[in-house]
Formats: sequence, C-alpha cells, structure tokens
Amino acid sequence: MAPSSADSPPLHPPNMDGPAASHPKVVSFRRASSPMSIINEQSPLMRPRASTEVDPLLKIVSPLGSDDWEGLEPDEATKSTWFLFLLTLGGLGLQIGWSVETSNGSPYLLSLGLSKSLLALVWIAGPLSGVLVQPYVGLKSDNCRIRWGKRRPFIVGGAAATVLSLMILAWAKEIVSGFLAIFGADRDSQGVKTTTILFAVLFVYVLDFAINVIQAGIRAYIVDVAPTHQQESANAWMIRASGIGNIMGYLAGMVKLPDYLPWLGDSQFKVLCAIASFIMILTVGVSCTACQERDPRWDGTPEAQDGLMDFFRSLIRSVRKLPLQIRRVCEVQFFAWIGWFPFLFYISTYVGEIYVDSFFVANPHMSPEEIDTLWEDATRMGTRALLVFAVTTFAASVFLPFIIPPTYSAPRADPATPMTPTTPHSMTGSGYFSYNPTPRMPQTLSDRLSTYLAMLQIRSLTLRRAWMISHIMFAVLMALTFFVHSTLSATVLVALIGLPWALTNWAPFALISSEISKRDAMRRGFLRPTPNDHDVTDVEEQGGEDQAGVILGIHNVAIAAPQVIATLVSSAIFKMLQKPRGTPGDNSVAWVLRFGGCCAVVSAWLTLRVGEEKDDGIGEVAVPRERRRRAS
Repeated sequence: MAPSSADSPPLHPPNMDGPAASHPKVVSFRRASSPMSIINEQSPLMRPRASTEVDPLLKIVSPLGSDDWEGLEPDEATKSTWFLFLLTLGGLGLQIGWSVETSNGSPYLLSLGLSKSLLALVWIAGPLSGVLVQPYVGLKSDNCRIRWGKRRPFIVGGAAATVLSLMILAWAKEIVSGFLAIFGADRDSQGVKTTTILFAVLFVYVLDFAINVIQAGIRAYIVDVAPTHQQESANAWMIRASGIGNIMGYLAGMVKLPDYLPWLGDSQFKVLCAIASFIMILTVGVSCTACQERDPRWDGTPEAQDGLMDFFRSLIRSVRKLPLQIRRVCEVQFFAWIGWFPFLFYISTYVGEIYVDSFFVANPHMSPEEIDTLWEDATRMGTRALLVFAVTTFAASVFLPFIIPPTYSAPRADPATPMTPTTPHSMTGSGYFSYNPTPRMPQTLSDRLSTYLAMLQIRSLTLRRAWMISHIMFAVLMALTFFVHSTLSATVLVALIGLPWALTNWAPFALISSEISKRDAMRRGFLRPTPNDHDVTDVEEQGGEDQAGVILGIHNVAIAAPQVIATLVSSAIFKMLQKPRGTPGDNSVAWVLRFGGCCAVVSAWLTLRVGEEKDDGIGEVAVPRERRRRAS
C-alpha cells in the first residue's frame, strides 16, 4: 500500500549536497518471507518516480539501499580532515563562551556583592540546565523533520540565545540601574545593588540554558554526520577546537582589553563577552553552512509528543533501554563530574587566593577598593594558569590520538574481480561489488604521513585504559594541593591537569558516539550485529530510543546531575571554612578540590567495567537475504 500524502516525504528527494543528493537512506529493514516486505514505506524503492526513471527492481540492488550505489554508502564514506575540522568548528565558539563564564563569571558576580556560599548555589544553573535542557533538546531534535536538518536549527537558535545572554549579563549593572533610575532610584543604593545581583543571577541561568541547547545540538550533529569509523577522530577534532577556544578565551582574559578595545566596553568582562559573541556567530555559521545533514524528512514520522509528561515517559523508556556500554560510561561520568565541576568553576579563584594571601598577610587592613584592585590582578593570575591549562589540553588533544590506536579501522577492500563480493574488514565494510585488482599502497604525502604516525601507536593503550589512567592522575594532582603554596606551583599543577581533562572531553564522547553510530547503522541495515554486540537483539525495533539526541541527552544528565551534588557539598564546605574577604589563610577552595579528587578514584574503578570494542570482522555489511538473492 502506498503511503498517504500526509505522512509521505516529498515527491522527489529534497535537494541535498554531496554524493547522497539523489539517494536518501533506507530507514530500516524488517525480515519477512516476501521480498517486498523488507522495504518500508519510506524506502527510495517505494517513492513516486518520474516516468523516465527505470524500475528499481530491474536494477541490481546494492546492499546499502541506493539503486545507483558505486561504493561506500555516502554517510559512511571516509571524510577528509578538512571536513571534520569544519564539522567541529562550532565547538570553538561554544568553548570561548564557556571559558568566559567559568574564568570570569565568579569574580564578576563576587564584584557585584555576592557571597561565596551563595555563589556556589548560583552555579547550580549549569547542572540544572544540563539535566532538563539537553535531554529535551535531544528528543526534540531527534523528532525534527524540517529540510534544514535535525540539529542545525537548534544549534543556530542556541547560539543566538547565548550571544544575547552574554551581552545582557555583561551590562547587567547599567541595565538595572538605568531602568530603576527612571523611577527615581539611587544608583548606589542597596536596593539597586541587590536588584542587580538578582538580575545577573537570572541571566546566568538563561546563559547556561542557551549554552546547553547549542552544546546538545553540536554533539548530536557530529554523531549524525561523521561515519562510524571516524567518530573517535571527529570527537578528537571537537576537543581540539574546544582547546583553541579555551586558549583564545584565556589569552584574552590576561590582557587589559579595555585599554585596546574601549569601544566594546569599559570593563574586562564586557569586552570578553563581546569578543566571545562575535566568534560564536562566525564559527557556528561556518560549521552549519559547510557541513550538510541528511534530510530528516526521509526518516519517517516520529512518535507524537503531546506534552511534558510524554517527554518524561519517553525519557524514562530510553533510560531503561540504554545500551550496556553507554550505561557503564554514564556511571563513570557520574562520579567523575562530581570532581571536575569544582575544578572548572573554582580553580581560577584557587590560584587567585594563593596570589593574594601574601598581600593580606602583609596588610590585613586593606580598604574595599584596594581589595578589589588586588583581586583584579589575582583574577589575571588565575586566567594565566587556565591559559597554560588550555595549552596543555590542546597539546594533549593533538598528541593522544596518535598514540592511542583507533577502535575501528578505516574502510578497505581485499583484491577482487569485477562483480565479485569483497570481504569487508572495517566497521563500515567496503564496496560489496567492486573492482580492486591490486591493493592500494600509500602513495600520497597524506598516506605516507598516516603510515608513519601509526608507528607511534601504543597497541596496549586503548581509549578505555587511557581514560582510567586520567582519573587516577586527576586524583593524585588534587592531593598535591596540600603542598602548593605559590602561584608558580599552582600554575604548574593546573597545567598538568590539562592531560586528564583532554581525555575526559574525548574518551566518553568517542565511546558513546561510536556505539550510537554503530547501532544506527545496524538499525538501517548497513551492519550485522556480531558476538561483541550481545545486547543488540532488537536493534531494528528500538527506533527513537537509540537516536543520538536522546542518548547524548541522557549522558549529559549523568554529567550534570552529579554537579548538583558537587554544588551542595561545595556550598557546605565554603560555609564552614571560608573567611571574610581580605582575610589571609582562606583555603576553603582547596578542600573543595580535594573532595573532587576522592570522587575521581571511584570513577577510575568504574572505568574498568567499560567494555573494550574489538574490530575483528565486525564491519560485515548486513544485507537482507532477499536483497542478496535479487542482487545475485
């Protein structure tokens, strides 16, 4: 039966860029006795066609669902390095926004008069938005069916909201005092100051919600566009882009920007927000324009979501059906991020406290103005340490992918004669019918360089093992805070933490992205489950629960929810140990960091339970029996 006009895709495939322009993917295959029953209603073989089009059943049907298939399915073909760079470029602008908030947000709110204990509660905005926003955005983007793609509308919308929030937050004092002055309020009154603090806190929440929208979109965008065997490479490029963003953000924070760019604002925070906004618009615009998603209108009609309760029911169902590998990664992330959250938000304050301590000892009776001036210098010291940290993270993100062997090999084919099936060796397989009389030898400079770099790989150092080592290293470095008493030693400590941070940003996302991409390829008939995939039994029937948006949203809950715990514990530690501003000997932040190191030990133990994927013939292309018979 032909699909109804209300549910069917356009009469002809929508205009798409790249080799898949005229051949959308088959959504799924179902085993049945009838040859036609394996083709669902969204299949290209069932779409209306022009009279000049040859009957698909008279052609040789390829194993990957495209009538004119001449090699790898386009979405699974190896992408160039330049493509992966452009795909992840939006992460650069996103990270600059994060770096401005994390390195300068706390000093900015403290300068408005907020206390440390209340500051810890303010930063609950990040985990709260991660728990609520990312799963919701992930599910909504999975169900998005507009021609611009599933993820790009959310990326663009999140970027616009982030830019607006940054600018309003930076000018909060002027906006509030100017507005209240209309009604005769004194700009220097306590009421205006309190209102300014509340307004700034409100837009910290808005900013975190907006950043989580764009982050959810970018992560799912990478999973959808990059092929399975390049998910680790794509995520490595993501942390490189983020590393460049961190370096740019922290480098800008070290310079007295109002002296050079006074037309952007009269304070450091204002100029930083303006620069971050411009770079975010540029990078997100280039990434979304250069890399095209497949048209989601060929993916079938999604399950209807009628309200908030339907969303929570769908989310609970997805959590229950979470694949075992992804579930274990989420367990590790839960404890790891209890430790990472205090570091990210308080490390600049920690370095600053070490810097100002000697000055407070020498002069314990400074005026508030002198304290503010001293803390401006201390904030720059903290930003300098974070700059070194960002450089270390970037260097690690460049070097580590060369020494850690990839989980999946790139597609290649054995020598074959024309029209003779080849033997796939990779995750995505190779051309099922191909002509390759001689093995391809490295001829180009890129091929030779890849061969030489492969010699650097440590075969026993898998991605999972490197991730476990990073947790242990982070715990040891947090324990070393007992012996840090100078700004230089604190900077060295922060720099060394860049190595485990690089793995934290790469390993879990690469493991989850590869698993999602592999299962998606199985569901759409491009791969056959192997003995390694013992939990993949009904992958064809899982549908929406296995899509990138909702799974990455659940993973982000495992990152964000423990941050609430870290925030509450940090607030309690600050309440017990913090001293009045301007008093020497305040080591409350150091104890918060040590608490995080203890949690890293637990996450290292849990990492041992994460499975090791083996690339042993798992790339066999899954070709339904009926299609193979017709092809022969």
